[in-house]
Amino acid sequence: MTARLHRAAVPAGLDQPVTPDQVGIVHLGIGAFHRAHQAVFTELAARATGERGWGILGVTQRSASVRDQLRPQGGVYSVVTAGTRASSLDLVGSVVDVAWPAEETARVLAAIAAPTTHVVTLTVTEKGYCRAVGGDLDVDCVGADLATLAAEEAGDGTGAASTSAIGLLVRGLAARRRAAAAARDRRPITVLSCDNMLDNGHVLERLLRSAVEAALPAAAASELLHWLAADVAVPCSMVDRIVPATTAAQRDAVERELGVRDEGLVVAEPFRQWVIEDRFAGPRPAWEMAGATLTADVAPWERAKLRLLNGTHSLLACAGRLAGHETIAQTVGDAAIAARARRLLFEDALPTLTPPDGADLTAYGESVLERFANPATGHTTVQVSSDSTQKIPIRWGGTIADRLAVGVVPHGAAFALAAWSELVRREAAGGRSVDDPRAGELRAIVAAAGAGDPAQAAPPDVACALVALPGLLPDAAGTDERLVDAILAEVDGLAAR
Repeated sequence: MTARLHRAAVPAGLDQPVTPDQVGIVHLGIGAFHRAHQAVFTELAARATGERGWGILGVTQRSASVRDQLRPQGGVYSVVTAGTRASSLDLVGSVVDVAWPAEETARVLAAIAAPTTHVVTLTVTEKGYCRAVGGDLDVDCVGADLATLAAEEAGDGTGAASTSAIGLLVRGLAARRRAAAAARDRRPITVLSCDNMLDNGHVLERLLRSAVEAALPAAAASELLHWLAADVAVPCSMVDRIVPATTAAQRDAVERELGVRDEGLVVAEPFRQWVIEDRFAGPRPAWEMAGATLTADVAPWERAKLRLLNGTHSLLACAGRLAGHETIAQTVGDAAIAARARRLLFEDALPTLTPPDGADLTAYGESVLERFANPATGHTTVQVSSDSTQKIPIRWGGTIADRLAVGVVPHGAAFALAAWSELVRREAAGGRSVDDPRAGELRAIVAAAGAGDPAQAAPPDVACALVALPGLLPDAAGTDERLVDAILAEVDGLAAR
C-alpha cells in the first residue's frame, strides 16, 4: 500500500508547506472550493509574511469524508492548477485539522470561542444558509440548534451535535461571548461569507440576528444582539475560481508523480479572485499579499461576477444538459449554445453593470467563456444545474428585472429560463428526481400541467408555471408578457429537438 502524503514527510522537489502554530481561522464548509481558494490565499499570505498564527480548523458539514481525507495527512494536501496547456502542483499546509460536527461540535464551539481565533469563514453553498423562499431564516431548518442555543445560554451545557451551519455559527458566537464575559475581556471576531450570494455579508448578518431572536427570550436575545453589533463584523466578499470535483484518475496520477497517496487533492483552474470588504473586527491574514483585493464596496464586483460568470455557467449547464453534453467545456464547444451564452453575457447582463474601478468587464466577459472551455476543469452540467431555484434569483433575476425596467427583453436570459424549464419538465416526466431544494414544488407543477400525469405536461404550460414560481424572479418578472413570450418561443424550439 502506498504511503499517505503528510506534512512530516514532504516528497522531494516540492516546497515545504506552511506549518501553522495555532488556529486563527475556523472555516465552515471545507469542501474542494475552500481548499483551492481561501486556504490557498491564506497559505500564500503566510509564506509572504512569515506569520504562522493563521492555521485553519476546517469544519465539514455533510459527512466525515474530508476529515478522513485530511486528518491522516496532518492537514496537508496538494493543489493541481490545471491550465489548457500546462499544469502545476503545490502543497498547502494552512489547514491544521478538520472537524465533523456530528461527532465534534464541542471542539468547533471551543475553537470559535478561543481568543486566538479571529476569523470565521464560510463556504456552505446558498442552501446552507437555511433561508425560506422569501429570504428570511427558515427556523425549522435550524430548529434543533436554536433549541440547544437556548439551553446553552441558560447554563445547560447540553453538548448536542449541531445540525446546521448557521446554527453552529450562532452557537459558536454565543459561546465566544460567554467566554469573553467569564474572562472579562473583549473577543471581537470577523465572520466572512465566501458564498455566491449578493450582499452575502449583509444576508448572513440578518440571519444571525434572526436566529438569536427566534431562540432566546427578549432580554437574553437583546444582550447577545448587542454583543454581535459591537464585537462581530460581517463583511461581504466575492470569490471566483473554478474547482471541479476531484476524480480517482487525478488522484492516481498525482500518486504516480509524488510517490505518495493524497486523498485530499483538489484541482483548479489558474484563475483565482477574492474581493473582500475591508471591514474587520480584529486581526486578519495579509490576504492582499496573495492577490486578494480589499475594497470599501464589494457590490460592483460581486454583481458583475454573479451576472456574467455565474449566470453564464447556469445557462451552459441547463442547455448543455438538455443537449446531452456531460461537461461545461463540451457545451462551450456547441456553437448554438455558445451564441446564446454570449447574448446573455454581452446583450443582457453587461449593460446592467457598473464596472468597479480598474475593471474591464468586456474583457472579463470574454475570459468567462475561455475559462469554461478549459477541459481540465471538468465541471459537469449535472453538477452546475443542480439547486437551480437557489441560483436563478441571484444569477439571472437581477439582469432580467433591470432589462425589463428599461423596456428591453433579455433574450439570452429567456433562453436560459426556457432551458431550465424544459430540463425540469423532462426530468419529472421521466420519473427522475429533480436535484433542487424545491423539488417537490417543481414536480407538482409539472404534474399539474399534465392533469396529474407529468409525462403529459405540455412544455409551454410547464414553462409558464415554473417561471411564475414565487421567489424565483423579482418584480413580477415571471408573469411579464414580454418575457413570457420570449421564453415560450425558446421552449418551442428546445422541445422540438
